[in-house]
Amino acid sequence: MPIALIWVEMKIKNILKPENWWIIILASIISWMLFTIFNNPEYNKAFYFILPGLRITFLSTLISFVIAIFLGLISGIGRISSNKIASTISRTYIEFIRGVPVLILIFTIAFVVVVDVAELFNINNGNVPMLVRAIIALSVFYGAYIAEVFRAGIESVPAGQREGGASLGLSERQIMRYIVLPQAFKNMLPALGNDFISMMKDSSLLSVLAVEDLTYRGRLYSGSTFRFAETYLVLTVLYLIITLLLSGLQRRLELRLENSE
Repeated sequence: MPIALIWVEMKIKNILKPENWWIIILASIISWMLFTIFNNPEYNKAFYFILPGLRITFLSTLISFVIAIFLGLISGIGRISSNKIASTISRTYIEFIRGVPVLILIFTIAFVVVVDVAELFNINNGNVPMLVRAIIALSVFYGAYIAEVFRAGIESVPAGQREGGASLGLSERQIMRYIVLPQAFKNMLPALGNDFISMMKDSSLLSVLAVEDLTYRGRLYSGSTFRFAETYLVLTVLYLIITLLLSGLQRRLELRLENSE
């Protein structure tokens, strides 16, 4: 039997195991949704109207996540720092942001913080695009949660690793960069992956700022055509496919890191 057929047979047997039935159920639901979209003219129109928003959804999420990683790293290290000032600032930022709903924070940053900062530097706040305001808001919000991920990941590395680095004459910065963070990253990956997927879904809230992502284009379409069923079925299947693909990618990356140990 050809190797390709053996591989396919193994995959099918694996999927048919009871613990993997959820894959069959989700695949069936998505297949039904896609069949409906591509075989019904009204659903088809909605799909091709909404689809261009995918670029903004990915762009805003990716940029926000990169910035949030930077904020989270700085705040996470500051959170466990022996420096009282750094620790206090980091703790204040984390607790403040985690205590405010994301939608309220988006409005506050977009229409209060950005406006005040623009006035402070004599900049016309109308020149600051809503997409930029949205990215700032999403980054600041998730930076606080990612800070706790970094804190937990760093603290999970045994103290002996730091002591070993110190005995080799490495500075605190070198120990953190070359010893602690590479080991902590493996422990942090599941949580970081979950945060990225959550951010992708929460990016739909940016539509309140008229950012032309998937959700905003869906609102435009449903508002002009009153085709609400078509609009929200399309949005459901698009977000579902995106999150499932990201979850699968995350699991593959985790397995690769485990096998590399």
